[in-house]
Amino acid sequence: MHAIWKGAISFGLVSISVRLSAATEDRSVRFHQVHRADGGRVRHRRVCSACDSEVALTDIIQGWDAGGGELVTLSDEDVTDLPLPSARTIDVLKFVPGDEVDPILYRRTYFLEPEAAALKPYALLREALRDAGRVAIVKIALRRREQLAAMKVRGDVIVLHTMRWPDELRTPDFGFLDGTVEVKDAELAMAASLIDSMSAGFDPVSLTDDHRAALQAAVEARRHGRPAAPADTQAAATRTSDLMAALAASVDRARERAATLSAPADGAP
Repeated sequence: MHAIWKGAISFGLVSISVRLSAATEDRSVRFHQVHRADGGRVRHRRVCSACDSEVALTDIIQGWDAGGGELVTLSDEDVTDLPLPSARTIDVLKFVPGDEVDPILYRRTYFLEPEAAALKPYALLREALRDAGRVAIVKIALRRREQLAAMKVRGDVIVLHTMRWPDELRTPDFGFLDGTVEVKDAELAMAASLIDSMSAGFDPVSLTDDHRAALQAAVEARRHGRPAAPADTQAAATRTSDLMAALAASVDRARERAATLSAPADGAP
C-alpha cells in the first residue's frame, strides 16, 4: 500500500516507526463536465483576478483574508517551517475508553504499518490497547496542519481516525427542540417491536450501493447504444395518518421479509 506519511508513534519513552496509508477508497462513479454542444471536456483554470492571466500552480501561495480587503500571504516555506512537534511524530496524549469518543468527531481512517525494526513495540502497543479496551488520543501533522486523531485496534492492525477539533462541531438549532412531543406507551411498545423484528448483526458486506450499480448500468447501456433499463421500483409504503396502524403494518412487513430471507432456496435441503 502507498504510504502518505512516515514517522513514529511516541508512546512514553518508546518510539515506534510507522507508515500511514489510506484505509478507504472512493468507489463512486465519477463524471467529467462536458460541453453539451460539441462533447468537449470542460476544464477549470486558475486565473488571477488582478491581471486576468492564468497562474501556474508553482506561482500560487496561501492567502488569509484579514477583512477590509487585506490579505495576509504565506509561502509554502512559511507553512512547512511551522514549529509543529507532531510533524513527524504521532504524539500520544492520553488513553480513553472507546465509547467516550463520539463518532461525529471522526474524519478519515488510515492504517498504521510498522517498519521492520518496530514490529515488537508495535505488537506490544496493539495488544495493550486491545486488552485495556482503550483508544489512544493523539496529535499528528497531516497535509500541513496539526490534527487530532484516535488510534485503536482493528484486527491485527492499529488504525488512526483523524478527528475534528471540538470547536468545529455545530450545536443543533432547530425549533422543534423547544417544544415537547407526547409519545404514548403503546406507540413506544410497537416501535420497539418493529426494531426487534428488524434487528440483526451488522454485516456491511451484505449492503450494496444500488445507486452506483444503476449509474454503472446506465453508462454501459449508453456506451453500447442501448436504452437505460427502467427503475426497479417497489410498492410505496401505504400512507396513513394513524401512527399505530403504520407501525403494525411495518412489523408485519419486516416479519414477512425475515421469513422469506430465512427460507431455504429451491432444491436446498
